[in-house]
Amino acid sequence: MAEETSGGGSEITNGVGLSSMDSMESRWVFQNDDESEVDEDEEDRESEHRAGLDSEDEESGEQRLIRTGPRIDSFDVEALDIPGAIRNDYELQDFSVGKRIILVFQTLGVVFGDVGTSPLYTFDVMFTKAPINGNEDVLGALSLVLYTLILIPLVKYVFVVLWANDDGEGGTFALYSLICRHAKVSLLPNQLPSDARISSFRLKVPSAELERSLKIKERLENSQTLKRLLLMLVLAGTSMVIADGVVTPAMSVMSAVGGLKVGVTAIKQDEVLMISVAFLVILFSVQKYGTSKVGMAVGPALFIWFCSLGGVGIYNLVKYDSSVLRAFNPIHIYLFFKRNSTKAWSALGGCILCATGSEAMFADLCYFSVRSVQLTFMFLVLPCLLLGYLGQAAYLMDNHSGAEQVFFNCIPTGAFWPILLIANIAALISSRAMTTATFSCIKQSTVLGCFPRLKIIHTSRKFMGQIYIPVINWFLLVVCVLFVCSIASITEMGNAYGIAELGVMMMTTVLVTIVMLLIWQINIIIVLSFVVFFLGMELTFFSSVLGSVGDGSWIILVFAIIMFFIMYIWNYGSKLKYETEVKQKLSMDLMRELGSNLGTIRAPGIGLLYNELVKGIPAIFGHFLTTLPAIHSMIIFVCIKYVPVPVVPQSERFLFRRVCPKSYHIFRCIARYGYKDVRKENHQAFEQLLIESLEKFIRREAQERSLESDGDDDNDSEDDLTSTRLLIAPNGSVYSLNVPLLAEFKDKSEPISEASTSEEVKPEMPVDSTNSDPEQSLERELSFIRRAKESGVVYLLGHGDIRARKDSWFIKKLVINYFYAFLRKNCRRGIANLSVPHSHLMQVGMTYMV
Repeated sequence: MAEETSGGGSEITNGVGLSSMDSMESRWVFQNDDESEVDEDEEDRESEHRAGLDSEDEESGEQRLIRTGPRIDSFDVEALDIPGAIRNDYELQDFSVGKRIILVFQTLGVVFGDVGTSPLYTFDVMFTKAPINGNEDVLGALSLVLYTLILIPLVKYVFVVLWANDDGEGGTFALYSLICRHAKVSLLPNQLPSDARISSFRLKVPSAELERSLKIKERLENSQTLKRLLLMLVLAGTSMVIADGVVTPAMSVMSAVGGLKVGVTAIKQDEVLMISVAFLVILFSVQKYGTSKVGMAVGPALFIWFCSLGGVGIYNLVKYDSSVLRAFNPIHIYLFFKRNSTKAWSALGGCILCATGSEAMFADLCYFSVRSVQLTFMFLVLPCLLLGYLGQAAYLMDNHSGAEQVFFNCIPTGAFWPILLIANIAALISSRAMTTATFSCIKQSTVLGCFPRLKIIHTSRKFMGQIYIPVINWFLLVVCVLFVCSIASITEMGNAYGIAELGVMMMTTVLVTIVMLLIWQINIIIVLSFVVFFLGMELTFFSSVLGSVGDGSWIILVFAIIMFFIMYIWNYGSKLKYETEVKQKLSMDLMRELGSNLGTIRAPGIGLLYNELVKGIPAIFGHFLTTLPAIHSMIIFVCIKYVPVPVVPQSERFLFRRVCPKSYHIFRCIARYGYKDVRKENHQAFEQLLIESLEKFIRREAQERSLESDGDDDNDSEDDLTSTRLLIAPNGSVYSLNVPLLAEFKDKSEPISEASTSEEVKPEMPVDSTNSDPEQSLERELSFIRRAKESGVVYLLGHGDIRARKDSWFIKKLVINYFYAFLRKNCRRGIANLSVPHSHLMQVGMTYMV
C-alpha cells in the first residue's frame, strides 16, 4: 500500500504535456534516505514483513525504494478528476441587477445592523463619564469618535481584515483554519498529506526566498507551547464573540426603547426594562426563520434607518452649528485629553462603542462577498454614520445639558415617532447580526473540535453557511434577559460591551498579523506598523473599560471565561481520546493470526464501522469481534473528518484505502468535510455514493497495477542500468519516471519490494490463480461488493468514553471524569446526522483509561 507521503504541495492538473515532464518528474529514493515521508510503528513493520500484508499502517522492515514528489496515492486517486472546486462565492456568480439590489438589502440587514445602531448610545456613555464643560469637549469627543470610526471599522476591518477570509468565511476560527492549512499547528494529530490535495485547499507553499515565512512556519510546527498559545488565543476570541452575542441585544434594545422616556415623560425605567425584555423574546423567536428571509424583510428597514441617520445629521448641521466639521482636525483629540485627563481616558470606553459591529462584519462575511460588504460600507454605511455623529455634536454645541439620550433629543419634533419606530427595528436587526455571527463562530469551532456538537439547522437551500442553532439561540436569550435585569444602566452595559468587543478585536489583530507573516508574506515593516498601531490602540481602549469593570460589567467577563473553559475542556478531552485510540489500535499481528475470517463467521452484508482514526484499525473493532456472534463479509472503517477548508467538493468527499490483503475485504474510507459543509445526508444516498466511490477506487487500483505490470515487462528490453517508464494518471496526465534497476541496490536472491502508485506491492510471492487474469479478479471483487450491498448495510457505531486513571492528578480527574463527561453526555451524538433507521444500527460502548 502506498505510504502517506507528500510531494511538497505540487499540483497535478489536466493537460500536462510532455514538455512539463522535467519539472513534474517523480524521483525514487531509499526509504532510509527519506524517513520523514513515513511515520509508522516498528511493530507493524515487522508484522507486515512476516505476513506480507497489504496494509495502510505497515511498511517492510527491509530497505526498499519509495517514490517522492508528484505521485498518485490510493487515498486521493479519485480526487484527480476534479481540477478545481466549486466555490460558494457571490463574486463568482453572475447576478442580475435585481438580485444585486436584493443582495445589498440582505447585506444591510445581516452585516451592518450592529455598527449602524451605535449612534444610539455612544455619546450618551461618553458624556456620562466625561461631562461637557464647553464646546471644546464636544469637538474633542466628536474627533475621537470620527477617527475611531475611520481607523477601526474602515481601515482595519474593511481594507485589511476582510481580505484575511478563508475562502469567503470570516471570523476567529476561519483565521485559525487558514493558519492550520499553511502550518501544522492543530493539536489534534489527524492531519494527512492527502488533505492538501483537495482542490479547495489551494495551498500556497512559502517561496524559498522568503526565509522569514519558512522560519515562522517551522517554529509554529515544532513548538507545542506556541500551538497551545495560538489555540488559547482563538478560544479567547471566540468566547468574546459569544459574550458579544449577549451584550449586543441588551445594549441595542435598551437604548432604542429608552427613547420612549423622551417622547412620553410618564414612562419610567422599569417600563423600559419590561418592554426591552419583551422585544428580546420576539427577537430570538424569529431567529429560526433564517438569514435570507429575515435579512430581506429587515434590509429595507435598515436602509431607511441609515437614510434617517444621514437626514437628521444634515438637519442638525444646518440648524445648530456646522462648525463641528472642525473635528476632522485631530488636534482636538489632544485638547480633549489636556482638558479632561483621566476623565477623557475613561471616556474611551464609550468611544469604542462607535466601532461595535466591526467584528460582526467579518464574522458574517460567510453570507456575502468581500466586495459587496466593502462597497456597501464605504458608500452608504460610513457616510450616514459620520453625518449622524456630526449632527448630534452640532446639537450638543447649543445644548450641553442634552447629552443623555442625545440621539432622540436632537430629532425634529415632527419626525420623532417614525424615527423612534425605525430605531427600535434597527436595534432588533443589530442584535440579530451579532447572534448570526455567534452561530457562525460556534459552528466553525464545533467542526474543528473545540465545541460540543449541537443541532445545527441550515435555513437556506441556496446558500451554505446560513444556519440556526436552537440550543445556543435560547441559551443566549436566557443569559441576555438575566443580564438586562441585573444591569439596568446603559453606562455599565457600555463597559461590558467594550470588554467583549475589544477582546475579540485584539485576538483578530494577533491572528491577522500571523496571516500577514506566514501566508501573505508582506514586508515586515508593514506588518509591524499594523500590529503596533492597532494593537496599541485597542489595548489603550481596553485599559479604559477594565478600569470600570467593578461597576457590574464583570458579569460579561465571567461569562466569557466560562465559555473559554467549556471550549478548552472539550478540546482537551477530545485530544486525549483520539491519542488513546491511536495508541490502542489493533496490531496487524493479530489480524494475521485471525485470518481472513477474523476468527468468527463472516455473514453477507456490509458493515460501516464509524470511528475517528484516520490510520490503523480501531480498538473498538476488536470489541465488535468479541461481542457479536458474526461479522459482515465486508467491513469499511468510516472516518468523518473535518479538514481546514470551508467546502470539500462532493466528488472529492471519499478517500479509500485497502486494509489487509484482498481476501479480508476490509477497507478504510475517510469522508472529508469542510466546516461549511452540510452533513444532513440521507443514509441511502450516502451508502450509494460510498459504494460507487469504492467501486471506482477498486477499478483504479486494478488499472494502476496493470500499468505497473506493463512497465515491468517493458523493463526487460531496456538498458541494464536504467529504464524509462511512462505513467498515465487517471486524469490523463503523463509522467516520465527514470527508475534505476533494483538489481543495483539489492541482491536478486532477496525479496524485492517496490512502491506503487496506489499501494505498496508485497514481496514477490508465488503466482496465485486469482491473479492470473486481472480482469476476472476485478469482476469477482466488484460482484462480491454488489452482493454484499444487496444483503444490506449495517452501521456499527462504537461509543468510546474516557476516564482518568486512579493515579492521575486531582484536577485531571475533575476535568475528565466530571466536566468533559458532562459535556459529552449532553452533546449531540454523531448518529443524529446520519438519519439511519434503528434497525440498521449496532452500537457498542468502550471506555479508555487516560
